[in-house]
Amino acid sequence: MMSPTLSLSLSLSFSCNPKHTNSFFSFPLQDLANTSTLRLSPKLPLRCSQESSFASPPVGLDESIGGISTTNDRVLSGNSLVNRQNGLTPLVSALKASAEQNVASFHFPGHNRGHAAPASLTRLIGTRPYVHDLPELPELDNLFCPQGPILEAQTEAAKLFGSSHTWFLVGGTTCGIQAAIMATCSPGEFLILPRNSHISAISAMVLSGAVPKYIVPDYENNWDIAGGVTPLQVLKAIRELEMEGKKAAAVFITSPTYHGICSNLSEISELCHSRKIPLIVDEAHGAHFGFHSELPKSALQQGADLTVQSTHKVLCSLTQSSMLHMSRNIVDKENIDRCLQTLQTTSPSYLLLASLDAARAQLSERPDVIFNQAIALAYEARYTLKPIPGISVLENSSFSTFPAIDPLRLTVGFWKLGLSGYEADEILYRDYGVVCELVGNKSITYAFNIGTCRDHVQRLLLGIKHLTATYASIQHRVEKVHNVHAPFDDIIMNLIPRDAFFASKRKVTIRESIGEISGELICPYPPGIPVLIPGEVITEKAVDYLLYVRSKGADISGASDPLLSSIVVCNL
Repeated sequence: MMSPTLSLSLSLSFSCNPKHTNSFFSFPLQDLANTSTLRLSPKLPLRCSQESSFASPPVGLDESIGGISTTNDRVLSGNSLVNRQNGLTPLVSALKASAEQNVASFHFPGHNRGHAAPASLTRLIGTRPYVHDLPELPELDNLFCPQGPILEAQTEAAKLFGSSHTWFLVGGTTCGIQAAIMATCSPGEFLILPRNSHISAISAMVLSGAVPKYIVPDYENNWDIAGGVTPLQVLKAIRELEMEGKKAAAVFITSPTYHGICSNLSEISELCHSRKIPLIVDEAHGAHFGFHSELPKSALQQGADLTVQSTHKVLCSLTQSSMLHMSRNIVDKENIDRCLQTLQTTSPSYLLLASLDAARAQLSERPDVIFNQAIALAYEARYTLKPIPGISVLENSSFSTFPAIDPLRLTVGFWKLGLSGYEADEILYRDYGVVCELVGNKSITYAFNIGTCRDHVQRLLLGIKHLTATYASIQHRVEKVHNVHAPFDDIIMNLIPRDAFFASKRKVTIRESIGEISGELICPYPPGIPVLIPGEVITEKAVDYLLYVRSKGADISGASDPLLSSIVVCNL
């Protein structure tokens, strides 16, 4: 474990999220436990003032986009100026050069390089994003047939991440997962996957016609959190299919999970490859893996054939931009090409594509040290929280059958205080301006990244400490946190997802739906993990769970009635 030596100053007051009425406050920090590495000053700032090696974006919004300078012949990436001729940022350089041309523009989009950009948005972000919002001009290459800067940028990404080929995605990890499953599973073929897979895997089965062979993941009742998948579970699923004279077309694993829990991909990949089954890994939350000794190995390093990463999550590309990596030759590259051309827009955003190129360049400059501060701050926060009465911190011991938990995910449990994660999150957001990544029944997950600063970590620690002091002293709380767990272990599938998706349907009340076949995909969001999947029999347990999390403030995604007074079921 490491101890950081960073010393950061705090000085200003904090302006809360405008969503809340008490939008301005400041508070003392003297009651936060001092440590040798956590040095505080009297007030919290609106912005981070961290001793980081990353340069701050230029002040004028009209002069920059996302910290990439557009005012001269060089590109600002991370903390260094990179000459655009050196090949480090081919797509950023091409976009910059194209935007600076003195041309008469008679092409899309209609804002015409910012000349007709809506004033309501330019007042917020300036005109530079519009200037660089260009279509597929010849000098910018073609995403579906790359031969120029896109090809060069993808090749550089493949070298950095260790793949044989890398595709840039403008439809998020969702379209990458859909393409990977469609490229490996034909209609009627079997896909082995965890029952708590992301919604994109379910939609991929609708698109491909694949038949699911579900694995029920380990579940930790104290935390109300699902773990990963073990090699034994994968072997059991493969053998069950073999006993029926069938073979899996692919195995799909989520690692890490949203909470950072990692499966043993090395053993799973060996198991799959011994039977010539491709291994697809949803690594949306692990694009940073393999770049630091304290981080788990990446899926590619552990033998995955296809892995999809959300480059925008822990790394620094723009939201919605992701990468799909391929290793080995067990999957046909041309199949991936065809599937991506089917799924992705024919008008890709070059801002998204260039941000992938820039994020790759930023990481490649200092891959061995870029995560030092984020990991150090995450460890500090974990060690500071562990001794606090009433607070639980998720550690590897809670999921001892799995090799690792991402150190940049901090999951904190509040059930010993009589608080659900939803209740604790509302208090921390309202009173301390702390915005989390994921809220659960019993816990909250906070995501650390290379932009995380000490100021915000201190605010998080102070908020949790004050929350603990307040609720630990309240005796005989009326409402306790209920042990209502996600219903993944009693699945009855009457229709495959594709057939259920296209079946005729009707609406019934939620209580009348019990015993019927679900006609819609319903999941609390985040994290976007389905509770009901089209084709499955609706159980009382599933209904009770959905109503409970809905009452606690979870948003319900996919339901035609988000209030859950009714559910769509299939007619048989």
